[in-house]
Amino acid sequence: MTSKVSILPQDIGSLSRSAPAARPGTLFVMGANGGMSVAPDADFPLMFGRNEPDVHVCVGAGDRRVSRQQGLITREASRWMLRNTGKLPIRFPQARLVLGGGRAELPAGYTPLFIVSARQEHLLEVRVTAPAGAGDRWSRRNSHEADTYDHDVQKLRKDEKLVLVCLAQRYLRDEPYPQPLTWAQVADELGVLCPGERWSGKRAAYIVTNVRQRLSREHGVPGLLEEEIPQPVGNALNHNLITHLLVTTTLTRPDLDLLGP
Repeated sequence: MTSKVSILPQDIGSLSRSAPAARPGTLFVMGANGGMSVAPDADFPLMFGRNEPDVHVCVGAGDRRVSRQQGLITREASRWMLRNTGKLPIRFPQARLVLGGGRAELPAGYTPLFIVSARQEHLLEVRVTAPAGAGDRWSRRNSHEADTYDHDVQKLRKDEKLVLVCLAQRYLRDEPYPQPLTWAQVADELGVLCPGERWSGKRAAYIVTNVRQRLSREHGVPGLLEEEIPQPVGNALNHNLITHLLVTTTLTRPDLDLLGP
């Protein structure tokens, strides 16, 4: 290691509390088995994942759903950028998911990231040293691992997957603050894509409702039934469904190919 890239002391504790004194823009990353710091001018891409010999910071060791090389953090134009090089989503504290192949900027201060596996979320702590006087974006109360539930990839019929990919395309495209498409938008897009079929908003809603009810009934997925959501329901049911399908990697970015070029 050079003086610009260092292994963190074993007794440093959580990065949510503090980090060694460092120049503004220094990156600190901590996994379950240790961490590293990287100066902003080190030109050092930091790789993390479950396979400890092949990465700089290990996260999700023992969980084979986590990729051997799950993600990469690099310095680009005075910003630290996270790139998801694995299959599982990476979740920011505000519930934004960075899907496989996606990118996101890391803010100054402390940011807990979660590798979202089906049975567990694996915490990866990140801190970027802020300029003097600047506060952290996330407080310590955000640093605990969130509750998760036990589900694997869900089985979907061909028509179910097509409708759900269309409904969830803003999420799959990693748009900021994504929302599900309306039923009318889904029907219009599928009508153009499949002109020989009779697509309507009512048919799309019926298919998605059946998927929500099935996952709730057979797998106990929470937040998919109207009686579970405070009024007004709005997009909450479809948002919860899409999030579950992304977390379990039932829907992934390559599924956008179903919608054509």
